[in-house]
Amino acid sequence: MLEASIDIGAFVEIFDLDSVDKTEEGFTSFLHDLCENLELDYATYCAVNTVSDQVIGFTTYDDAWKEHYTSQRFQNIDPTLHLPMRSIAPIDWQRLREHRDFDRVFEHARDFKIKDQGLSVPIHGPYGEVGLISVTRDCSLGTWEKLRKNVITELQTAAVSLHDTVMQSDTLGYALRRPQLSSRECEVLQWTAAGKSQIDIGVILTISSRTVEVHLRSARSKLSALSTPQAVGRAIGMGFIQPK
Repeated sequence: MLEASIDIGAFVEIFDLDSVDKTEEGFTSFLHDLCENLELDYATYCAVNTVSDQVIGFTTYDDAWKEHYTSQRFQNIDPTLHLPMRSIAPIDWQRLREHRDFDRVFEHARDFKIKDQGLSVPIHGPYGEVGLISVTRDCSLGTWEKLRKNVITELQTAAVSLHDTVMQSDTLGYALRRPQLSSRECEVLQWTAAGKSQIDIGVILTISSRTVEVHLRSARSKLSALSTPQAVGRAIGMGFIQPK
């Protein structure tokens, strides 16, 4: 039965991520608590660094569905995963029903008693990564619409809080924060840090100045930097190069 309002005291208590173990098990437990307090069936969190393609995630779905989902490679086509990551605002799955792969995924999901009724909340982070919390509930459309309106603000807050905690964790967040620079990109940044021009770097590395610019542009993108000096600063901070 849908409650008229969320127990704010209980909700604030489960938001205490300081007490949550910064592990997959700890974050999955947080999602279970989220479902219990917001009257949801399942919840999933995932984060993708769109530059390095690093991915992490946790879910409250049963192991049988997780294994089937990955064996069918649904993570490559699932519109409830990919389309919300391109959005800024939360997306109700009703808006995704016309997508060609929606029925394909949920024809299988129904065999595992998973309803094609849910909501996905994206979070765009500072390192080029995108986080996403998706939740489901098996209920009538009318009940779902009331529930969605009742919990959407709490879900957005939970999504930001969880994503920020994951990104600050030493083990899980590190893979998402740290881009993958090539050895040549590091060399170009190192010489740039030493004060060399693109022409000088081209001579030193026996490549054209245009190729130097290509490597700098790629490094700026991977480091989510707006300028070359900013890219150099971030590369130093992450230990890719040494200050001169």
